[in-house]
Amino acid sequence: MSKDDHPPLVVGISGASGVVYGLRVLDACRELGIETHLVVSRSAALTIAQETELSVAEVQARADVVHKVADVGAAIASGSFRTLGMIVAPCSVRSMSEIATGVTSTLLTRAADVTLKERRPLVLMVRETPLHLGHLRTLVRLAEMGAIIAPPLPAFYARPASLEEMVDQSVGRALDLFGLAWRPVRRWGEDLAPLKGED
Repeated sequence: MSKDDHPPLVVGISGASGVVYGLRVLDACRELGIETHLVVSRSAALTIAQETELSVAEVQARADVVHKVADVGAAIASGSFRTLGMIVAPCSVRSMSEIATGVTSTLLTRAADVTLKERRPLVLMVRETPLHLGHLRTLVRLAEMGAIIAPPLPAFYARPASLEEMVDQSVGRALDLFGLAWRPVRRWGEDLAPLKGED
């Protein structure tokens, strides 16, 4: 699979905890030969500093194209720019709320809004718990609009031996939603044998 076979994937990293999910999306796309267009929110820059040893520039270096969060005139802000869709990993409550209302203040949420209007896959790896009723109603609204809500929850049936394996399983399953099969994903009935019930 080469970068010529697919349009690019837009990757948003917002300010929620779990910036590692966005990093691994970028790593996975590089392994798969998928071009990435990255936009990092201002709050995400703080999370990157808190949760990793990387600078924002080092995170951006993992992407093929980087867009400034304030550049609402960037290519990914237009529906005429073809993409595979967009993933926001992690997705903060603020970002999901902006996307749900359509009142977008940054390139990250504008690109997500464009993804929805063009009927392309928009995958939101929402990172918040517990959720109050307002959050839940916003998530329902997003689902009704066509977004895919994919919280990064551990798949214990895959028997992960490390935090890295848990992250990669969640990232790989999110990439499945774009038709992208990433090697680290452990699959039921393939890598994992189904349980045999009694007759």
